[in-house]
Amino acid sequence: MKRSNDLKEKKSNSVALSKERLLEAYRLMYTARKTDDKILLLLKQGKLFFHIGGSGHEAIQVATAFVMNKGEDWSYPYYRDLAYVLSMGYCVKEIIAEAMHRASGPSSGGFVMPFNYGHKKLRIPSQSSPTGTQFLQAVGTALAQVKDGTNDIVYVSSGEGTTSQGEFHEAVNWASREKLPVIFVIQDNKYAISVTKKEQTAGESIYEVVQGYHGLSRYEVDGCDFIESYGIASEAAERARSGKGPSLILAHTVRLLPHSSSDDQRKYRSEDDLTRDRAKDPIPNFEKYLLSNKFANEDDIKKIQTEVQNQIEQAVDEVETEPQQDPANLMKYVYSPKTIVPVEGFKEPEHKGEKIVMVDAINHAMAEEIERNPKILVYGEDVGGDKGGVFTATKGLTKKFGWGRVFNSPLAEASIIGTAVGLSVAGYKPVVEIQFGDYIWTAFMQLRDEVAMMRFRSNNEWTNPMVVRVAVGGYIHGGLYHSQSIDGFFTHIPGLRVVIPSNAADAKGLLKTACRSDDPVMFLEHKGLYRASFAASLEPDENYLVPFGVAKTVRAGDDITVITWGMMVQRSLEAARKLEESGVSVEVIDLRTLNPLDKDAILNSVRKTGKVLIVHEDTLTGGFGAEIAAIIANEAFTRLDAPVKRVAAKDCPIPYGPTLENAMLPQTADIVFALQELSNF
Repeated sequence: MKRSNDLKEKKSNSVALSKERLLEAYRLMYTARKTDDKILLLLKQGKLFFHIGGSGHEAIQVATAFVMNKGEDWSYPYYRDLAYVLSMGYCVKEIIAEAMHRASGPSSGGFVMPFNYGHKKLRIPSQSSPTGTQFLQAVGTALAQVKDGTNDIVYVSSGEGTTSQGEFHEAVNWASREKLPVIFVIQDNKYAISVTKKEQTAGESIYEVVQGYHGLSRYEVDGCDFIESYGIASEAAERARSGKGPSLILAHTVRLLPHSSSDDQRKYRSEDDLTRDRAKDPIPNFEKYLLSNKFANEDDIKKIQTEVQNQIEQAVDEVETEPQQDPANLMKYVYSPKTIVPVEGFKEPEHKGEKIVMVDAINHAMAEEIERNPKILVYGEDVGGDKGGVFTATKGLTKKFGWGRVFNSPLAEASIIGTAVGLSVAGYKPVVEIQFGDYIWTAFMQLRDEVAMMRFRSNNEWTNPMVVRVAVGGYIHGGLYHSQSIDGFFTHIPGLRVVIPSNAADAKGLLKTACRSDDPVMFLEHKGLYRASFAASLEPDENYLVPFGVAKTVRAGDDITVITWGMMVQRSLEAARKLEESGVSVEVIDLRTLNPLDKDAILNSVRKTGKVLIVHEDTLTGGFGAEIAAIIANEAFTRLDAPVKRVAAKDCPIPYGPTLENAMLPQTADIVFALQELSNF
């Protein structure tokens, strides 16, 4: 056993455990094992579809759970953590209900594959299939505990293969730097599906790899030995609760079953290898320990086994009579059922403030909402201090509200979004900044598979109501990698709201709504509009909130409808004025939000004019304009007097320099030409 950076002798008796506690540990380990066995039998009977087991991992899991406080500490378990979640309070019936995709399952209500654990009462946030995303989320939740001043700690686990993921190292870095109360438990069974740890990790041991993270305490333990594992887990928990920082426990386990029910490990493991693992099986070895140390006799062991098997059979009998999830509920919790700012009764007020540019309107909106909501945290790269971000959108906020509310993150987009997940499930409202849309892709896994799906996959038990501010768009000579329009990507993701203002007043009103929304919001800020005079407006007061899904008619007209958003609103207005010179009346609709989409505003205008042009900055193919065109074709086809036309960027990367950039991105002249074609049709 290695402890911290030193090799120390094993102290099997260093931690006192009562007979009752030891027998409880055995009961939990045996329950997990027999639940695995029963689910595999149900799979063969065609009563469920998938299994992924934890057989061989039980000792380290129960040992670590024994040092956690149920319902107070937080847990981010991975798919093999059956024994852990049973120890934390899951009952067998709940496990079986999830395995048999019943509506009563606490993790997802039957919407998600089994063994993606989640339990609100037990403080186990909804877990997912992507490996490694949980690490940063655990760090975010640990950060919340520090900010709240609790002495609660956070458990997060995975197999050794997942430590190859970059997000694992980002999480260890953040936790070590901030001395956060996280216990990283890496359960090393030597295989990531069929890939050996020799093929995964330099030096074959993550224990050696992480030694450079100052502030992290390292432990290496026989994860098949309950007593040894409990001693190490106790030490790590005490360290976390006392504010000394995170620990990593590398627990050597055995995988007694294939990776999953879809795998056959005999294709890549020898019989000798399997035999060696079976010899290390933690359950019979723990039985021997209990018997040899007089904590139990054969009758005690047999009694526990019989009780557990009866409990499992009873749970299966009860679950089989329960209903599966009703397909009618499929769309129920993609988004929040709460409407924070209602559409009904909304009227555009006349603003009376001083004229303001868009970047300052965004700054003021954040300041007002931070003042209003003590749970809002603003962070991202370069966000804190006197700089206030590369565009100064957060300038002055740290000075006003302190480093605890407005601070810098590491230069790691996945870290920003992943920790925001962990903060939001713990009750905070992160308003985070991704510096450029072109660099958001390292966070895409968190955004698509975690943030957007949290509510749906937990059947509304867990939510991620965060705001992700992103600078987007071209016309600033930033190609290839500072000018991308990303709205089309994110409108394709159910669960995310997508907002893109075209002027200062809307930016303030929409951002304030986003800060109060119960859904995650992608707030896209066009860099070319930040200080543009044509995007400036009189500043709204602190009560101005723009409902999502309400488009704005920025120019009325009768002959042609232009549907647009962001920077293209100004270009479209310029084109409409040119068409007016030749007697053509053009109506311009600013969508303001792409999800939710104001279909009524679109269809009402198209039915009035009979001709429509969709203008957007993103590339033509796959751009959101195609979705709008499809809606119009489906719901207003008979009212059209001409084909639906689109003006968009060319299907190539955004080049560098004004000449090439202007040739690639849509210009006012392109919009004028398209409007003339529609007028002459």
